Amino acid sequence: MHDLIIRNAQVYDGTGLPAVLADVAVAQGRIVQIGEVTGSALETIDAQGLALMPGIVDLHTHYDAQVTWDRTLSPSPALGVTTAVIGNCGFGIAPCPAPLRETMLKNLSVVEGMDLQSLLTGVNWEFESFGQYMDQLRRIGPYVNTAVFAGHSVIRTAVMGEAGSTQAEATPAQLQAMQTLVRDAMDHGAIGFASSFSPNHSGYGGTPMPSTIASEEELRALTGVLGDLQKGVFMMATGTRASPDVMESIVQDTGRPGYISTVLTMYNEGNPDLGPTYYERCAEALARGHELYILTSCQPLSFDFTLKDPYVLLSHAAFDPVKSANVDALPALYRSSAFRDAFRENLRHPKAGILFLGNWRHIEVGPSSRPENQALEGQSMQAIADQRGLDPVDVFFDLALSEDLDLHFVGKFFNNNDEGVAPSLKHPASVITLSDAGAHLTYMCDAGFGLYFLSHWVRETGHFTLSEGIRRLTSEPADRFRIPDRGRLKIGLPADLLLFDPETVGISKPLPRPDLPGGGTRMVRTACGVHGVWVNGVKVHDGQNYIDHPHGPGHVLDHFNA
Repeated sequence: MHDLIIRNAQVYDGTGLPAVLADVAVAQGRIVQIGEVTGSALETIDAQGLALMPGIVDLHTHYDAQVTWDRTLSPSPALGVTTAVIGNCGFGIAPCPAPLRETMLKNLSVVEGMDLQSLLTGVNWEFESFGQYMDQLRRIGPYVNTAVFAGHSVIRTAVMGEAGSTQAEATPAQLQAMQTLVRDAMDHGAIGFASSFSPNHSGYGGTPMPSTIASEEELRALTGVLGDLQKGVFMMATGTRASPDVMESIVQDTGRPGYISTVLTMYNEGNPDLGPTYYERCAEALARGHELYILTSCQPLSFDFTLKDPYVLLSHAAFDPVKSANVDALPALYRSSAFRDAFRENLRHPKAGILFLGNWRHIEVGPSSRPENQALEGQSMQAIADQRGLDPVDVFFDLALSEDLDLHFVGKFFNNNDEGVAPSLKHPASVITLSDAGAHLTYMCDAGFGLYFLSHWVRETGHFTLSEGIRRLTSEPADRFRIPDRGRLKIGLPADLLLFDPETVGISKPLPRPDLPGGGTRMVRTACGVHGVWVNGVKVHDGQNYIDHPHGPGHVLDHFNA
């Protein structure tokens, strides 16, 4: 008796081979037969006309806090994800000495666009050390297989406290303590080490996130732990400081693979030649035998935001007073001609690596509660400014003020041209991921990147065959991050499965959902064309709803390939 038989499916094994029409049998969490399966099962599904693939492997998520109150890691399982890596960019919550918990959450709330009250209300602290956090994850039982990075900013805060955001040079004793914590995390099953030098990564009250002010020497000392242990991967939100040359040098010194994550690699119509230079530098590194890759987004980088919480604009110097201002003080600030002039000056000379470079065609009016503004939904600031004969900076702030700063805007900043994006997706240095799932909840939800890839890049544009598209979402990311036994449908391997209709698979628009602890609202997407998701042979989502499990079937991943 099998636990599950899926019959008559077009089976894609995740390696890029063409599909085969077959049955798939699962027992005790593993695939036991592929082909013509006889016998019965506790559950049998007729998948005629549907495709069966390995579950999507999402290498770039931020569920570190959410998992402590939501074992489903919603919305990722509903969107086909069966394996997730958390702690990216070096932001997370472990290790964390008890007196620093509020400091850690305040920084996380800003840098990852999370509702602070939800974090303060929701995070369940049963740990201080990294190992205790991993033990808590095992007790929780996440719905998806979960791997955790050792994080630079987390560890810097754990050692230096609030000074981690102001003290650029660590003392020798502090640096040694940080190295000890990186080693401890690796000993307790971390997938690697993650950091950030990104100028977009601000912490609470406008202070920098700790890692962003650290020296390159500190970064090298901490990544050196991976080299000493000869295990783990290195992920970096690079900004401009951690150039491809710096990243390749660290890869060469440690012998461990490195991964670049930055908007500088994304298609940007204002500087369309910049992103390709990153890919070519990585290709040159690969040719020299140095594993350096780019975490590549397949979606337009879009943010839904208000001027009460203008995360996407905080990297502009004019917004420094906004970072520390009470929300009641913001209207006067936004009305100020001095503030607006300072912002205009920033846009005339934008810093490298920031989100908004000043093209007002990329910011549109979102949903509005006022009739006079509802007619503007979907129109860009530039279009409205042209109609009214005004400066788009003034239109932007005046519209926001007309609704007491509650008016939503949608910023479409990068990756907004298919022909500009396609070469990066096809490049041998790219790894398709970068969902940021679990973060920026009030602005966006890119957790459905895999379903978007299958609908847009496979079905609608034909840039990839279905078998190749599936490989790019499953076995390739698993292999790149040294995650064993995931991303393939093969006898003997864990049964992480996604059953879907290739003709209808896709995702919805971002939808607001007030389901965070303390009543906070987040943006989510729902799936189209998904008929079931299984993790280690256990159904976690039926295409419409989550299946209730008191302890999720996902494994806390703590052993990785060399």
